[in-house]
Amino acid sequence: MNLSRKWLNEFVEIDAGDREFAEAMTLSGSKVELTHDMGEEIKNVVVGKVLSQIRHQNSDHMWICQVDAGKGEPLQIVTGAQNVKVGDLVPVALDGSLLPGGKEIKAGKLRGELSNGMLCSFQELGLDDHVVEFEITPNRPDCLSVIGLAREISATFDRPCYFHQPEVKGGAEGVLPELLDVETPDPELCPRYTARMVRNVKIGPSPKWMRRRLRAMGVRPINNIVDITNYVMLEYGQPMHAFDYRYVKGGKIVVRRAQDGEELTTLDGNVRRLTSNMLVIADDTRAVGLAGIMGGLNSEIVEDTVDVVFESANFDGTTIRKTALALGMRTEASAKFEK
Repeated sequence: MNLSRKWLNEFVEIDAGDREFAEAMTLSGSKVELTHDMGEEIKNVVVGKVLSQIRHQNSDHMWICQVDAGKGEPLQIVTGAQNVKVGDLVPVALDGSLLPGGKEIKAGKLRGELSNGMLCSFQELGLDDHVVEFEITPNRPDCLSVIGLAREISATFDRPCYFHQPEVKGGAEGVLPELLDVETPDPELCPRYTARMVRNVKIGPSPKWMRRRLRAMGVRPINNIVDITNYVMLEYGQPMHAFDYRYVKGGKIVVRRAQDGEELTTLDGNVRRLTSNMLVIADDTRAVGLAGIMGGLNSEIVEDTVDVVFESANFDGTTIRKTALALGMRTEASAKFEK
């Protein structure tokens, strides 16, 4: 499991370097596989001084800057940054430079004006985070989360651990039990299932800080709703899922065994042929998700989704493990539920 040290600092502040940190954690029983400085991929990025700036004639938000980057003649760089002013010292990605994630910067034209590079924010450079990769043994599923590892790190370094209290704000019209009925006919396979609805959402990208944290932990950002479920899973170790409410037929969620031969197209686009030993999340007419493993394509969050149902449940670990093995599907969620 990857751990963002910047994310960790919300719970326990550790000032040890990566090597000292890794050695201490390994000696305490939490084996560190490797550490990664997210800024080590950066190539050909220098500090430049903004000499002048004028508005771009073909854009209402871009600036044309002349920048002293130590190359003799000033470089012309077009930027959309609104906090840049003459005299600022800024990171400059020159022509042919590399940024975290393998992103290459090339000289080119932006709205008709030559730009010989890019002015970078510290967030884009990723200089403020280090990632530690842990090997989590099967007997320590409590460490499959940021908070779980924070407890171990707090004990190892004898530092206080701080936890924030989530605040849930309600107020939308309607009462959830009147909009969504939940049935769990097999309580030994699903002892607890909880849901909450959020209405009138707007689907779009997550904030940059959230996208950076997800990437540091090895998860690809998708959109604000899906990213929320992944963020909670990484922080608390509790997998979640989000449904588009309009695709939940009959306003009903049924956590049941699949029928032999029943088919479900999962979010990865593959058609899964199920058996009665597998657990599904279904609506009034069909399966809409493979419990504890992956959602169904027929209820995914899309650009025009308006009402979202968030699911958080507890499933029988043995059933999840056997289903994931039978279907050749090992996901972040299944790895946690099966333990």
